Amino acid sequence: MTDAELRRSGAADSGFASILNDTRFGFIDSTVSSNKLHNPILIANDGENTMKRSLVEELRRSDRFIFSVAFVTTDALAALKQHLLDFGGRGTLITSTYLNFNHPAVFRELLSIPGLDVKIHSAKGGGFHAKGYVFTQELSTTAIIGSSNLTMNALQRNREWNLRFSALPGGDVVEQLADAIDQQLLDSFPLTSEWIEQYEIAYDESRRLDSFGSEAAPPITEKTLSSRVVPNSMQLEALSAIADLRSQGERRAIVVSATGTGKTILAALDVRAAGPKRMLFLVHREQILDRAIEEFKRVLGISAGEVGKFVGRLQDADASYVFATVQSLSRPGVMEGIEKDHFDYILIDEVHRAGARTYRGLIEYFTPEFLLGITATPERTDDFNVYELFDYNVAYEIRLRRALEEGMLVPFHYYGVTDLVVDGISVEEKSDFSLLVSSRRVDHIVGMLNSYGHVGVGVSGLMFCSRNSEARELSRQLDGRIVDGRPLRTVALSGDDSVEERNSVVQQLAAGDLDYILTVDVFNEGIDIPSVNQIVMLRRTKSSIIFTQQLGRGLRKAPGKDHLRVIDFIGNYETNFLIPIALFGNASLNRDSVRRDFIGGRNAGVLSGNSSVSFDEIAAERIFASLAAVKLDSMTRIREALRAERNRLGRAPRLFDLARFESADPVVVANKRGEYWSLLTSLKMTDSLPTPRQASSLKFLTEELLNGKRPHELIVIRNLLSESGVLSDEAVHTLLDSAGVDVRPSTMESVARVLTFEFFGEQKRAKFGAAPVIREGGWWSLNEDFFEDFFTCDEFADHVMDVIDTGLFISRHRYGYAGDLRIGDRYSRKDVCRLLNWKSNQEGTIFGYKVDEETRTCPIFITYHKHDDVDDSVAYEDEFLSEKSLLWYTRSRRTLGSSEVRTIVDNDVDLHLFAKKDDAEGTDFFYLGPVHSSDAVQTTMPDGGRELDVVTMTLTLDSPIEAGMYAYLLDEGGV
Repeated sequence: MTDAELRRSGAADSGFASILNDTRFGFIDSTVSSNKLHNPILIANDGENTMKRSLVEELRRSDRFIFSVAFVTTDALAALKQHLLDFGGRGTLITSTYLNFNHPAVFRELLSIPGLDVKIHSAKGGGFHAKGYVFTQELSTTAIIGSSNLTMNALQRNREWNLRFSALPGGDVVEQLADAIDQQLLDSFPLTSEWIEQYEIAYDESRRLDSFGSEAAPPITEKTLSSRVVPNSMQLEALSAIADLRSQGERRAIVVSATGTGKTILAALDVRAAGPKRMLFLVHREQILDRAIEEFKRVLGISAGEVGKFVGRLQDADASYVFATVQSLSRPGVMEGIEKDHFDYILIDEVHRAGARTYRGLIEYFTPEFLLGITATPERTDDFNVYELFDYNVAYEIRLRRALEEGMLVPFHYYGVTDLVVDGISVEEKSDFSLLVSSRRVDHIVGMLNSYGHVGVGVSGLMFCSRNSEARELSRQLDGRIVDGRPLRTVALSGDDSVEERNSVVQQLAAGDLDYILTVDVFNEGIDIPSVNQIVMLRRTKSSIIFTQQLGRGLRKAPGKDHLRVIDFIGNYETNFLIPIALFGNASLNRDSVRRDFIGGRNAGVLSGNSSVSFDEIAAERIFASLAAVKLDSMTRIREALRAERNRLGRAPRLFDLARFESADPVVVANKRGEYWSLLTSLKMTDSLPTPRQASSLKFLTEELLNGKRPHELIVIRNLLSESGVLSDEAVHTLLDSAGVDVRPSTMESVARVLTFEFFGEQKRAKFGAAPVIREGGWWSLNEDFFEDFFTCDEFADHVMDVIDTGLFISRHRYGYAGDLRIGDRYSRKDVCRLLNWKSNQEGTIFGYKVDEETRTCPIFITYHKHDDVDDSVAYEDEFLSEKSLLWYTRSRRTLGSSEVRTIVDNDVDLHLFAKKDDAEGTDFFYLGPVHSSDAVQTTMPDGGRELDVVTMTLTLDSPIEAGMYAYLLDEGGV
């Protein structure tokens, strides 16, 4: 047995010690050294400390679980579905019929989960109100007991108290838990289909009796309806913003409101606030008009006689409230028959379409006192600028994430599942039609619908396909297939179908006479089917905008609908990287940022509000592979992002605009051409160019300081530019101290070396030109050339201040304005040299690790998955033993007698561990935290038939690695 194998075999013994120390730390003495893997924690749904996250983490590391909970909801099961399906051990859930809270659909779904043993407690001698979650691991038992039932609110949003604690097998509390569980099991019976049918009858009867016992509601009239329509918090903000624009004399405004957030209601509320004499509401489809009319009648409390329709032969333009289609009003001679000022308020629905000639003609002809455009997707792929049409007056934005947080939409539970794989061949961009509609793929689709779809409730679903022929053939084959115990009923629709036929099919779906409509893009926008509770994506994601549009089809609220389920079949597509971009709303063009969102999302499993995301292992790996291959920061994508912001602002965007609007990452954008000014010039967004000297100065600011990883240098330069241009050492110390940042002498010296370029090598100094700051005799001053350029060239000054303002914004919002290494963030070797206050940049000579004698620090960089072509002498077998420890190898040809190794072994320097999964991630590493070494052993490693000396040791982290990060680095799936 090798030394490494012996080390791993001792993990069990150290596990016992870890639990003992963690328990002592939590219950007896918080100053005791602890691994913090098993210590007691109060879970209160505060920030990331949620029950949902805790359950997922325990499921990942356990081999058995027993849940004992009175109340269970389908949305909580939906959020945990992938984790329960991935669980490899034994699972038991004990629940009840207490207070008839649990819907019959809950029991049907529980019965459908493979490997889950479900028991119904008989509640003998009283009500069953348990709330406990018990997990068994190889060495311990962990329990979470407190106030949370298995409902999504209790797992994620409610203010709850749940205590997580662990114990060893011989502990008394373990025996108490086992006795309590055994007693519950004795008082329980197995869940069966027959029992569910009986329960459903009793449940419906109890609901019927409850309704008879309630007080009758008063009759509803048009006036009472209008009095009930009150704006929610976001609509109040939007209405106030629109009113402010009108009070400033603006005559046009646009509101961006996510699909399903009540754009029409918001528009009607503003009409009610403005009180126009005559209003025109424009839409692009006749089928939308009637719904819009009903909503306006509700909000305004108006009668049918005050409403006019301008569609086809109906041409009532004299009513107080006119609802028209663009097609009808723009027919030759029709519009000209109406006075230009006939309407004093015009509303345009789905205004992103306003680039069309018909829309432009109407907008240019009429002269209302106020023109309001509403849209969910202002972004366009052509050159038309929707914002310019409305004088760049973006009154308000209700984006999807906040709408979910505010409860304006139903939460969704997204499942990324692997599409069909046959003999190693997967569905991909160029798949033959025969594979897309093969019986094996249909079998696969049906299997996934049974695994992830709604159970025990009627499905009202949309399936989005890649082509119309696929939709038609899949519909034919899916008809009659059994899902949730019932034969499927489906219809395929395309743009070739008439409006009447489409309306008829939609009505069948809404009435429950259909299960699915299959289409390509007919329902991307402009259709309202609130009953939709399931969306199936059978095509590759080609656009994050279309993804969001199709997702939005199911987010509207409806009676009896508490969540939407989304099943996304992920093939071997090059564009899979768009999935996390769309789900997490990350438009940064920063691959590291998108990857971090994806890792964090897989770990927490939660998006905005009570929504959740999960991926099976293969689907997740396909997304990671797509992210590794894509060039997110291509010039084409940067050009599109900057054009979108220019359209929004009416001018070339500043880097600060990109940061505050959470658009493209300003660090990514500015570094594309070395500095932002030259990039704007190359894109023809400005006519001038910086001089070579100005460009060199901007390159330094952009490459070294814009990332905001340390704010100190930016603070000093900003103060020198705003004051006299000279500061003493004492004044700089006071300045930084007042900003609340680190002012240790070593940090002050490091800041000075960076600003005077002493930190950089000759190549960098030549690239950056003269240093912006001079430090002599205890005084800091601006370089004369930099000073002159700043105060004689306004454009250079604007770009300098833009970099400074943006860098400080990034520093505050991404890095906490600290300037220290932060666990979970990514750093290059150069970043680490700077933040550890090394005298110079040593990135080229670190070679995995390096001891800096002056600062007494040693960063350790590991690439966990080595490529096959890596030379044996550097193919170190570093291995995580747990979330807390790593078996680590020094460089080859080192012994315990080597001075550098001895320093590390004796913990004579501060050790910092950095890791990345593989070289495809680029040059940056995740910072995992401080470590200390132990159990050093001198051994050998093979190198082409010979053995080289090497030293192995255990590196123990001060804090365990985040669960999602740990699973990602180890290439594990399941979250």
